[in-house]
Amino acid sequence: MTITTLTSRELNQDVGRAKRAAQAGPVFITNRSHPTHVLLSIEDYRQLAGAGRSLVEALSMEGLADIDFAPPKLRIETPPVDLS
Repeated sequence: MTITTLTSRELNQDVGRAKRAAQAGPVFITNRSHPTHVLLSIEDYRQLAGAGRSLVEALSMEGLADIDFAPPKLRIETPPVDLS
């Protein structure tokens, strides 16, 4: 993975270069020598964000059936309502 650093001015002058660099790895955009943004390819972003997984896939865990889990029953009581 290649990490590229571009100034805001360089980004504005050659967006195509930044997009090509993002295919090889993250591109850090700086403003006055301080990193302010990161440009990623959509594939890298999806991998980082975990996009494309269903809720079941995100919550599933190998060996889950072997875990004993018996939460106590929840009892919710509401006070009686006086409608008189």
